[in-house]
Amino acid sequence: MPLTLTARRDTTSLPVYLAAGPDLEETGADATACAWARANGFEGGEGHFLSIPGTNGALAGAFFGIGRAPAPLALGKLARVLPRGSWHLATPPRDPGLAAIALKLGSYAFTRYGAKPTPELRFAAPEGADHAATDRIAEGVFLGRDLINTPANDMGPEALEEAVRTLAKAHGAEVRATAGEALLAENLPMIHTVGRAGAEAPRLIDLRWGEQDAPRVTLVGKGVCFDTGGLDIKPASGMLLMKKDMGGAASVLGLAAMVMAAGLPVRLRVLVPAVENAIAGNAFRPGDILKSRKGITVEIGNTDAEGRLVLADAMALADEEAPELMIDMATLTGAARVALGPDLPPFYTRDEALAAALAEAAETAADPLWRMPLWQAYAEKLRSKVADINNVTADSFAGSITAALFLARFVEKAGSWAHFDIYGWNPAEEPACPIGGEAQGIRAIEAVLRRRFA
Repeated sequence: MPLTLTARRDTTSLPVYLAAGPDLEETGADATACAWARANGFEGGEGHFLSIPGTNGALAGAFFGIGRAPAPLALGKLARVLPRGSWHLATPPRDPGLAAIALKLGSYAFTRYGAKPTPELRFAAPEGADHAATDRIAEGVFLGRDLINTPANDMGPEALEEAVRTLAKAHGAEVRATAGEALLAENLPMIHTVGRAGAEAPRLIDLRWGEQDAPRVTLVGKGVCFDTGGLDIKPASGMLLMKKDMGGAASVLGLAAMVMAAGLPVRLRVLVPAVENAIAGNAFRPGDILKSRKGITVEIGNTDAEGRLVLADAMALADEEAPELMIDMATLTGAARVALGPDLPPFYTRDEALAAALAEAAETAADPLWRMPLWQAYAEKLRSKVADINNVTADSFAGSITAALFLARFVEKAGSWAHFDIYGWNPAEEPACPIGGEAQGIRAIEAVLRRRFA
């Protein structure tokens, strides 16, 4: 990683003074440094950076503005503006743990195709931060970001399966994949139907880790590696970000990496239905009626609502095992973005204790989530005249809620279930995340799992 957290500062480490405003003496910097900053117009505004010169042209340190109401992850920008070298925070941050997380997350760069990496930095972990836990969490987020950022020509169903196998090998997990016509033999018909028009065979990837008798935690992630919309084809502008339609799969894999690296005492299962929603002579059609693994028949009102179909079969399979907790994550609806924007993913659950824990963890971890209602009255909108259910509604109202209600039909035995309708993308540069793929919500979910099962 470009930024290495260390347990203690080394002898060459330079100080970073955090300024919350123009009163620079509060940062702990000496009078000469403060005078230099004022002479250069530095007043501690959020994100402002100023190097402090030393003797013979060397650096003596730096000022960084956090503003009067610091954003929780504001220090992430430091990882991109500091010169190469060894650094430490000379001003104690308000939350050492979040400061460490921000520094690590802000150092991310996607360099597979030639983009420049961030500078190589050594940074002493703020006192009170667990730098080992910070590295573990950052590695999970970075895995999710890398997978989402990789374009579909290099991240189809086969490559996504290979990514799961690589993760499994690193943690001693087991992986089984069911692909192509074998999906029909294994009673996973909707995964097969959605993906059969793709150049690569559709598949269900199944990772298992942990002791057999440990509490069962199952993660299900939508792995649509590219979504044309199918025969209900998207406009060209609608396809520009569709490499991120496997963001749910990327996110649950990042979360799984955190869980396994922490050694949580759970029986972890990760299910990823990996497909491409493509167009060919054998593509499924509007008006088709599909039989799901659960036996529920689904009328296809729109082929661009395919994510819920592949999730439904995977979730029905997961539910048969009656896990203590099932979590699914998916880049499922544009309606969620209309309701809450790109930065605030909605989640759905009927478990009040889980909802409260997620809300608290989202606040504490600065990993935003917002609960939305499973408003049962809207389930009528999914009614079909010829099948048990339609995959879309006849109007454009409450699309994220009705998608969640569709998925709820396939969960009965799980002790608790939560659905996350994520965007999986950061459309504007933030201190702790550049523009690009983002594994939203997984730091908050990891905190809930750690408190519940550790």
